[in-house]
Amino acid sequence: MISGESKMVTTRKLISSLMVSVGVLIFAPTALSQSGTNVDAGDWPDHHGGKGAQRYSPLDQINADNVGTLKLAWRFATANYGPSPEFNNPSTPIEIDGVIYATMGATRNVVALDATNGQVLWMWRPQEGQRYDFAPRKGAGRGVAHWRSGDEHRILNLTPGFFLVSLDAKTGLPDPNFGDNGRVDMFDGLRNSEGFEDIDIGSSMPPFVMNDVIVVGPAHKVGMRPRSKSNVKGDVRGFDARTGALLWTFHTIPERGEVGFETWLDGGVEFTGNAGVWATMSGDPELGHVYLPVESATGDRYGGDRPGDNLFANSIVALDIKTGERQWHHQQIHHDIWDWDNPSAPVLADLPNGRKIVMQVTKQSWVYTYDRLTGEPIWPMEEQPVPAGDVPGEWYSPTQPYPSRPAPFDRQGFTEADLIDFTPELRAEALEAISRFRLSPNLYTPPSLAEAADGTIGVLSLPSATGGANWEGSALDPETGILYIPSRTALAALSVGKDENSDVDFSQAFGVRVPRVKGLDVVAPPYGRITAIDMNTGDHVWQIANADTPDRIANNPALAGLDLPRTGVPTRAGLFLTKTLLFSGEGAGGGSKLYATDKQTGEIVARIQLPNTQSGQPMTYEHNGKQYIALFVSGGGKPTELVAYALP
Repeated sequence: MISGESKMVTTRKLISSLMVSVGVLIFAPTALSQSGTNVDAGDWPDHHGGKGAQRYSPLDQINADNVGTLKLAWRFATANYGPSPEFNNPSTPIEIDGVIYATMGATRNVVALDATNGQVLWMWRPQEGQRYDFAPRKGAGRGVAHWRSGDEHRILNLTPGFFLVSLDAKTGLPDPNFGDNGRVDMFDGLRNSEGFEDIDIGSSMPPFVMNDVIVVGPAHKVGMRPRSKSNVKGDVRGFDARTGALLWTFHTIPERGEVGFETWLDGGVEFTGNAGVWATMSGDPELGHVYLPVESATGDRYGGDRPGDNLFANSIVALDIKTGERQWHHQQIHHDIWDWDNPSAPVLADLPNGRKIVMQVTKQSWVYTYDRLTGEPIWPMEEQPVPAGDVPGEWYSPTQPYPSRPAPFDRQGFTEADLIDFTPELRAEALEAISRFRLSPNLYTPPSLAEAADGTIGVLSLPSATGGANWEGSALDPETGILYIPSRTALAALSVGKDENSDVDFSQAFGVRVPRVKGLDVVAPPYGRITAIDMNTGDHVWQIANADTPDRIANNPALAGLDLPRTGVPTRAGLFLTKTLLFSGEGAGGGSKLYATDKQTGEIVARIQLPNTQSGQPMTYEHNGKQYIALFVSGGGKPTELVAYALP
């Protein structure tokens, strides 16, 4: 742990041009008439609704009796918000006091809209020059955060070039008392950034704000084929919400003398990077804890250069938000070589049975559940032996922690029993298609060589690097303690080979792809699902496919005449809860429907037709007595829109 800026090393490599505020375009006083600042008052003030990442609102004006009558209330086109139209916006808007704040465009412009009609109140855009050109995480990102204290109200954004920016919520103008005229350079104080002209660090997520502290975690380029075994370290930092001053730094890759240093062997700790927090975070304001979902270390498919368990990679870490001091941690994967980094904010709950818990939903399709004060597992987690591989130079952990409850919410491991069996002919073709691969009877079957001695070209594995669960996270009903998790079932080909452009011994092999037959996935459906789990007991309540059977499957000639099940789609369904309903989309690559589901039974109550596919997480809010549902929709070569629905 390093406290204070004086101990940080400044390694700025590129100088950014000034940020530009377009200023106030329109200001509607009536849009600020509501005083609520939480979901109980009808707002949606955080990325996941509240600090506990529950994605829940108690609003019930829209209910099972009338949800089928929802109409488009307003729509906002984003085509002109950036150097070129954007065709995928995965962000979630927030809503406070009748104003929506959202990010749009490749340059991540911040826009304030009247929440009742979508009219622009103000817009701010960054101009970052080379910092933008080299940024690993361009695009609209996932949205903004906000901070309020008395009359001070700020909107906080992380730009593609990795500046933390504080904007006046009423005007969109940068706060002159925050950092350097409204911004803090996140390149200052990075560890291990020397030697690279383009520093591989940025963020797509909004910062996390609680108890007057802004917490920023970094993201890097996808590491399937890293350019080097050395990379920038993914330190997490806390900043004063008023001034932007650095308060603390937490080393996700420890330095000598710090807890976790001993889990790095043979010097890999010195040069290994990543282990950032690219997902959203959550926190408990009363405890003063912020919960970090830490990603994997450099090298998504090979870790021979970083032997050891590699703390705090692939861990949930609880920090004191005021000091950055570690309170507790638990590592869910030792020495990750599957790219199963923690993808979403830990979810907090005060359960009806009295437990105060935190839950980490994961790509490997488990919910790891802890006492959020102590970090003790709610149900036993046993270290179990797992198979080693035969990739030269790789280091394999002999065991991995297995949660005893809840049961996995999606399939784990892949054998012939998981193949499609619509017809005997299709199954035979599927068997032939996978014949050159090793299978994965154990979840933790490791990657293999693309040119292995036994003639195989890799391992087919479930889940893939995109889950299971992913950045969409889950939703928690605080009244019942039931957790709702969207997931996808899609194979991965774990195959490694030499990349001549890197000093890493092995990385994801070129040209090895998951096989398909007759335009169909070889794995049996459902391809995406939503699972309801009672977190009081750890029991599954129900599970459904996440979508209707798409036309590309229903109309496939190889399936003609068959009575097909509801297959779902292997996409990232976004969801949220209200007092009576679960709302979910189909996610990028899916269809253009928003489903309203009875959250007790899993029965679909209504299908709302959208103008395009849900790409950002949906949310809900109420203003002037009317409840709205808003979300970004994208796809089909059409520019993204932000749309809002309400009752007629």
